[in-house]
Amino acid sequence: MELIVAKFGGTSVGNGKRIRQAAQSVVDEYMNGKKVVVVVSAINKTTDDLTTITAESIPDATDKQQAEILSMGEKTSVRVLSSVIESLGVKSEFVDPSHDLWPILTDSNYLNAEINFEASEEKSQDLFKLLDDGIIPVVCGFLGRDDNGDVTTLGRGGSDITAFFLGHCLKANEVIIVTDVDGVMSTDPRKISNAIKLDQISVEEMRDLATHGAQVLHPHALRYKDPEIDAKIISFEKECLADPGTAIVGPFEDSSTDVINIYHDPITAVAIVGENLLNQVGLLAKLTNIISEADINIFGISVGHNSITTFLNKSDADEVYPVLHDLVIEEDNLSSISLGGDIGMITVVSPEFIDTPGIVSSITSPLKDNDINIIEISSSQTAVVVFVEWKDSRKAYNLIKEVL
Repeated sequence: MELIVAKFGGTSVGNGKRIRQAAQSVVDEYMNGKKVVVVVSAINKTTDDLTTITAESIPDATDKQQAEILSMGEKTSVRVLSSVIESLGVKSEFVDPSHDLWPILTDSNYLNAEINFEASEEKSQDLFKLLDDGIIPVVCGFLGRDDNGDVTTLGRGGSDITAFFLGHCLKANEVIIVTDVDGVMSTDPRKISNAIKLDQISVEEMRDLATHGAQVLHPHALRYKDPEIDAKIISFEKECLADPGTAIVGPFEDSSTDVINIYHDPITAVAIVGENLLNQVGLLAKLTNIISEADINIFGISVGHNSITTFLNKSDADEVYPVLHDLVIEEDNLSSISLGGDIGMITVVSPEFIDTPGIVSSITSPLKDNDINIIEISSSQTAVVVFVEWKDSRKAYNLIKEVL
């Protein structure tokens, strides 16, 4: 018999009407002959309200106290949704951390707990006791339980993590994320009206999109997606778990550990100097078009008030340098161009950077302590790129690798 895990986000159970719609969609799939495990978040904004109230009333609340208070959102929503399912004529049972069948076992880091994979995989099998009796389990998302029986929380993206993890443990056929959008869009439809829904998106694309601000799914949850299990994102407004939404396809390439690379060839900096370059419309486009027409890759660009620096492979820089000099001669606001020496490029990539304060400092500090000059540094939400003198690049690589 086909088994699905359906996760309902806070907005999809945001009021009584939506809760009943969610319950009906679950019952419909059950009546179609499927086993259904439901994961539910706290009712819309409940967790935010509890966080604010706790901060205002108990400024020195312990992590353990905060976790217990925050858990009330999910504890309430599972009770309500399970009761509504039963009102529609199907047996249901809510499963919270106090339940004997509770499946998510963690360490005691109360506000950002790590799942004990082996113990949780084993305990998750107990949910079949309900499923085999025709009962729909409604499980708290976001929450865990430590060895002492205390409530923990899984941190950001916790309910999505619960859904994907249970999908893996139960060998579900599909994990369905029910949210407030039709699926993954080409852009935010609130900003651009002709945004279109994607029929499918790869796990890696979804992770990058989520890392850069898309709210439909937290990137941490995708670590738990089993490549053998289908997954999709649908809107609660469809009132149907069979809606195609946007399928999330492909395996997840584990990059939970940092990846550091050093570029194998020396690169160099080509710097163009002029006056008030930041206000020269189209200048950067002219520069990059020249480099593109020469079929040359740009490793980085640094723009200052009076200079634009491009980082190119050394042999490519030697080739395009005369052409770029012609641009300097042609443009009245440009005055000079210089070709730098040999440079090494070190790239550090990790999805954890977005949640790691001080990551740039931890990478650059050992270089400072060893008198290695940083020519340029650039960073994004998932990567840090450091440019140093070529002669220092191997040493810099080893120093950075030691601190990761």
